[in-house]
Amino acid sequence: MSSAEVVVIRGGQVVSTSGATAADVIVEGERIAAVVAPGSVAALAAARDARVIDADGCYVVPGGVDVHVHLQLPMSPEATSSDTFATGTVAAAWGGTTTVIDFAGQMKGMHVRDAVEQRLAEADGQCAIDYGLHLSMGGVDETALKEMGTLVEEGITSFKFFMAYPGVYYSDDGQLLQAFQRCTELGSMAMMHAENGIAIDVLRDQAASRGDTGSVWHGRTRPS
Repeated sequence: MSSAEVVVIRGGQVVSTSGATAADVIVEGERIAAVVAPGSVAALAAARDARVIDADGCYVVPGGVDVHVHLQLPMSPEATSSDTFATGTVAAAWGGTTTVIDFAGQMKGMHVRDAVEQRLAEADGQCAIDYGLHLSMGGVDETALKEMGTLVEEGITSFKFFMAYPGVYYSDDGQLLQAFQRCTELGSMAMMHAENGIAIDVLRDQAASRGDTGSVWHGRTRPS
């Protein structure tokens, strides 16, 4: 949709946080410009030069925002999650989701900017809808903490930390404290993967040694 295009969605039941009500929706470019009474002067005036969508008998719902997705996620050197940026965002669009937020993954010794650039390159030209990124941090050190500020200035304002996955993403209590302090300084959001990764690894190894490798043991080695 070009920035100059006007669309009027007419005759539907517009769903909002307060319920559903009969209304016409005027869209300019890619933004909702107005929600007006059905057949109002504003709607009729906009419709003269607009593409009109008849929504009679339909619910009209704003595009959803899924703030936690894992598309094209490396699970191991041999395996990647099944949804690519292309297939995952097409599926999202069919379900009414128009924005997703995925994760860039920063590992120990890696500059946070490099992690973001790598993820942006993987998504470039593949997404059918809008997307953004959080940053998963596996290497919380002085350099990474300093570089978080640059990302916040550029619009990446949420950072994920891990109590799980020792040797990959795990941060100890001291690293987590420093990360939370930095998020407070920056006014950014801290996200936490809150599993006891060291204990899980022990339980997983014990289960494997007994031959308990069925899918049910994924949950049993991660008791609440």
